[in-house]
Amino acid sequence: MTRRLPRRALALCAGGLLLPLLAAPAASADPVRPPAAGTWQAPSTARLSADGSLSDVAGISADNVWAVGQQSVWDVWQSRGAITHWNGETWTEVGIRNDPTGAGLLRSVAAASASELWAVGEGHDGLPYLARGDGSGFERVAVDALHAGDWLGGVAAVPGRVVAVGRRDRQPLIATGSGGAWRLTPVGGRGTLYGVAVTAKGEGWAVGDTGGRPLAMRLSDGQWKSFPVPEIPGGYLRDVHVNGPRRALAIGGVHRDSGEVVPLVLSWNGKKWSRVAVPERDVRLYGVTGDRKNRFWISGVDLERPGEAFLLRYDGRALKTLRGAEPSAPRTIRLQAAAYLPGTGTVWTVGHVVDAGGRYTDVIERFETKVPGGAERSRS
Repeated sequence: MTRRLPRRALALCAGGLLLPLLAAPAASADPVRPPAAGTWQAPSTARLSADGSLSDVAGISADNVWAVGQQSVWDVWQSRGAITHWNGETWTEVGIRNDPTGAGLLRSVAAASASELWAVGEGHDGLPYLARGDGSGFERVAVDALHAGDWLGGVAAVPGRVVAVGRRDRQPLIATGSGGAWRLTPVGGRGTLYGVAVTAKGEGWAVGDTGGRPLAMRLSDGQWKSFPVPEIPGGYLRDVHVNGPRRALAIGGVHRDSGEVVPLVLSWNGKKWSRVAVPERDVRLYGVTGDRKNRFWISGVDLERPGEAFLLRYDGRALKTLRGAEPSAPRTIRLQAAAYLPGTGTVWTVGHVVDAGGRYTDVIERFETKVPGGAERSRS
């Protein structure tokens, strides 16, 4: 693809890494198309400004969904973070109060409740960016313990507690907020944390990499501690979702010496993390969600079939590919995050479509997990 101002490229994909794009499609990509046969619903867009991309999504109900991302992603001076809200009928961009400089981009969003929302990213002032929402708008939150050079990649929240993860001075960083006070957890060794998930019972996981191997931190009894994962040279983890004390899934990839990247999925059974068998296709995995029972959905892109919306479903035994319809014109669609909405049976995914000129258009794809007869349908 054509790259303009590549210094902004690090903002675009999960974990702050721009994963290689395919060669530019030959025609402009349009995210609006007829509904795919089966369980994919008609895609939509939040209509961010030119070169817009959505990086994360959090759903509370069918008429209360939040997504964050970035607009003007290729312009280092004009780029700005975006927060948008779905009310059941339309997407509306929501501003951030108490914010004279603005966010350069927002990477992650979490909903503790309808009136407690959190977003993280980076500000134009060079500081890590945190914003708290009350359901009607957001305000930037100043955290004295954070300073210039700190990097935040993921956020998770439950009522009364928020956890943001990232990196400080080449070491993993965990910042926990509760009751208006913030505490930083020192983590030894090199590495970066990209994804985090916590539960109301005070348990959770944060995942990332050491620069050469996967990294996992476990929250238990109020303490974060490093936890062993399979020894996978070149491996990294970008997101994690907890379905229960004995059910969690972490996803990422493995850099091979040949320069190839293959997908990586790790499953937690309550005692240890195990590697899940994944076909070694040219696939990038970005986000994971679950139904708090036995199923997970993983969003990403299959670079061998880049024009189709792409999910993997994991039921504890095997992975199943779920694809959208073939596009009417060449395009690359990347679904960077996913959120399962309880009570609706729907997985919401967000990301972007790339056209021939390297321009981005934000996109929202929804997958119905239930169809008449109670079964899922998919096309491999």
